Amino acid sequence: MATPIGQRSLLLRYVLLAIGWLSVALGVLGIFLPVLPTTPFLLLAAACFARSSPRFYQWLVQHPHLGPWIRDYLEGNGIPLKGKVYAIGLMWLSIGFSCYLVPLPWARGFMLTSAVLVSLYILRQKTLHRP
Repeated sequence: MATPIGQRSLLLRYVLLAIGWLSVALGVLGIFLPVLPTTPFLLLAAACFARSSPRFYQWLVQHPHLGPWIRDYLEGNGIPLKGKVYAIGLMWLSIGFSCYLVPLPWARGFMLTSAVLVSLYILRQKTLHRP
């Protein structure tokens, strides 16, 4: 039995809100914990809020402490070097562990190809140098 479109979009909105708030929490933790990257989580939160709640999106982008992480990226100012290092390092660590656990050659190839492409994308982004 199919759900009506209105119910699906409402469900999607709540899922995006939940992912957004979880990403905000992880991003805030990343400010204090060196093993969690801040910028990717806050960008994910902004993307989720942009599609689910304009009010929360504006709150996040205008936030005095969290907003600059997002605005710097959206305005083309770049990603802080620390953010690049953490994002690439943690991604390769998790991909390496996943490749160890997954014996399928095609899955390993897909994961490694994805990691290379994402690494290239991050490295090609301008590096933001903060004073």
